[in-house]
Amino acid sequence: MSYFSDLGLAEPITRALTSKGYDEPTPIQRQAIPALMEGRDLLGIAQTGTGKTAAFALPSIHRLVENEKRPQAASCRMLVLSPTRELAAQIADNMRFYAKNTRLQVQCIFGGVPAGKQAKKLVAGTDILVATPGRLLDLIDQRALTLRDVEIFVLDEADQMMDLGFIKPLTRVAALLPQDRQSLFFSATMPDAIASLGKRFIKDPVKVEVAPQSTTAERVEQFAIHIDQSEKQSLLTLSLLKGIESGEIDRTLVFTRTKHGADRVVRHLAAAGINAAAIHGNKTQAQRTRALDGFRDGKVPVLVATDIAARGIDVSGVSHVFNFEIPNVPEQYVHRIGRTARAGADGMAISFVAPDEKPYMRDIELLTKNKPAILPIPENFVANAAKLPKPTRAPAGAERNPDARGGRGRGGGGGGGGRGRSGGGGSKQFEDRQQRKSAENRGDGLPRDDMGRKRRFRPKGANGVGAHKGAVKAR
Repeated sequence: MSYFSDLGLAEPITRALTSKGYDEPTPIQRQAIPALMEGRDLLGIAQTGTGKTAAFALPSIHRLVENEKRPQAASCRMLVLSPTRELAAQIADNMRFYAKNTRLQVQCIFGGVPAGKQAKKLVAGTDILVATPGRLLDLIDQRALTLRDVEIFVLDEADQMMDLGFIKPLTRVAALLPQDRQSLFFSATMPDAIASLGKRFIKDPVKVEVAPQSTTAERVEQFAIHIDQSEKQSLLTLSLLKGIESGEIDRTLVFTRTKHGADRVVRHLAAAGINAAAIHGNKTQAQRTRALDGFRDGKVPVLVATDIAARGIDVSGVSHVFNFEIPNVPEQYVHRIGRTARAGADGMAISFVAPDEKPYMRDIELLTKNKPAILPIPENFVANAAKLPKPTRAPAGAERNPDARGGRGRGGGGGGGGRGRSGGGGSKQFEDRQQRKSAENRGDGLPRDDMGRKRRFRPKGANGVGAHKGAVKAR
């Protein structure tokens, strides 16, 4: 523990690290911790799996311990904002471990569970609060929480926050934070929009960049197979059957673009005898937790996910990542394949590229400066595919989140649900609504208006769905 001890971290923290055998810092920890212990703001460019949670947790816990005081009612001394439930829970677990030998309290709040129970936990206040933006603002609106006493603020995965449409809630959070605070801003990429957002939170920051932006994991072998969309399911099923039987595949993540697509893939895999689970925004929190636990324990070797799971799932032993559908945002490819080859292990990423997805693949190659090796379609593919069993139809209401709302189509209004970046010509206002709905379906709080305030429920047909000109007719 020479390095962490030499930094001067509080003894309870170094004792917790010793119990886990942590003795060598990662590059981001080596660069960030000394500056943070001096009280500087920080701008960190780092992907998940680089050790950044410890990079901000260790010096922050040290500061709270050195200046130990009782938190005020309905307040927190440190606030960590995360884009998804899974990532928030993971950060909170890590914070609890690092602070286990102290008297600091860590609470975690996110959508998908009753807000009342979370509000009760905050009555006496807490030292460290990890939250998703929607549920944070819910509790603030209910006067169950105030941000006036925040000493340390961490915004994690800022670029994904933008992707999920959280820009206006984040703007509101920025206005509620005290001016006198230490701020840490992390993002895997740093386009101009993210840099502009960062200026609202951080002042004169130390900049830490542990890897070139948008590079893919060095230890991931990348391959692509050109195949028709209608044949992808058979190729995936046959590939998994062969890999699991041979022992080549241990745990694998399969990424789809839509929630319904993820469920459809799971049904096909189940019909072929492959134990798989889906994780996406229409699942209840209990279903998502159960799927993740089964995947982590090895009982479920295949996890089928939308891009909500591209970050925040830190599971060792993921040997393969399958891009069942190519993301139309090239940065998502980087985050997807980053789920394998973790902790020094090797990994493999295989992308199924349909003819209309070739432009997406070219964008990915330009971003990553890497061209995946092309694999041929397996021998006897057509004959073997014909032997695969057909899935049974999903029972009505099966695995459905009763709290999720919204139409069945991929798009609406003028959006058309296309695969393009802009949604097929829909208005900017429509895109904003769809982004907010996507975030809401992920369980991150109740519906909100443009200022982050909760919207009132109206009778069917009284609001935008099916009521205004150009809206999609509800199915």
